[in-house]
Amino acid sequence: MEANTQLNESRLADAWQELHLQSINGNALKADSNRLAFADPEFLLRRETRGIRFQLELLKPELGQVEQGIEHTVVVYGSARFIAPDEAAALLAQAQNNGDAEGLARAERTVRNAHYYDQARQFSRLVAQHSNRQTSENCLYICTGGGPGIMEAANRGAHDEGAPTVGLNIVLPHEQNGNRFITPTLNFKFHYFALRKMHFMMRAKALVAFPGGFGTMDELFEVLTLVQTGKAKPVPIVLFGSDYWKRFINFEMLVEEGTISAKDLSLFHYVDTAVEAWHLVRDFYHLGP
Repeated sequence: MEANTQLNESRLADAWQELHLQSINGNALKADSNRLAFADPEFLLRRETRGIRFQLELLKPELGQVEQGIEHTVVVYGSARFIAPDEAAALLAQAQNNGDAEGLARAERTVRNAHYYDQARQFSRLVAQHSNRQTSENCLYICTGGGPGIMEAANRGAHDEGAPTVGLNIVLPHEQNGNRFITPTLNFKFHYFALRKMHFMMRAKALVAFPGGFGTMDELFEVLTLVQTGKAKPVPIVLFGSDYWKRFINFEMLVEEGTISAKDLSLFHYVDTAVEAWHLVRDFYHLGP
């Protein structure tokens, strides 16, 4: 009998090769009771195997980040619809040439919000510049939802400085792929929002929420709830764009109505510049200049 003398060698069953050949030959997979369970997509997608899929979505990004030394992250949330200032300026020029009043109004709004993209990029550059001077165990890595807009800007800022950057993408009906600034080996895709949000929090040492829509609100309030209830350790929670957030949510009214405590207002901080946001994170952990 042939001995396996290579301790680090792992062998996949022939079933995996069979599955691969079916795919590259363009053959539709059919249910097959004789196929090994781990190589049977029909079996893995059953309702009864959902728990296994949960575990896989927990394990794959976990093992991938552990292997690459990603221990501490700064999570950046925000709208997928905000674009870079130069792109916004090009859209405005096009709208002005077209003479479409509605299109011009949209383009002007896009230009107005483009500074958030720029600030997210600058913030991430500051985080990466700091981490590039640290030993690996003290590095802070930028982590986003992996999509366009503010997420792209944050990944881009870290990428500008040559730092690894994480993207936790989600499969949506309108396909969303990871932006081009995510480190390829740290570009993970999720089916379940719940597992994705768990991964956001597992390594987060700070969270910076830029203006955004339903997705940003969902992620922000999940974090606020976990910290408020003591299910997660206190971390800096930064609301970027004080005018936006104060117009959108009247937290003081919640205190007045007794639905939150006055002390809960200290769970988060408003900022308006990338430098302010970084200083809040830096000072919370006494990181030095």
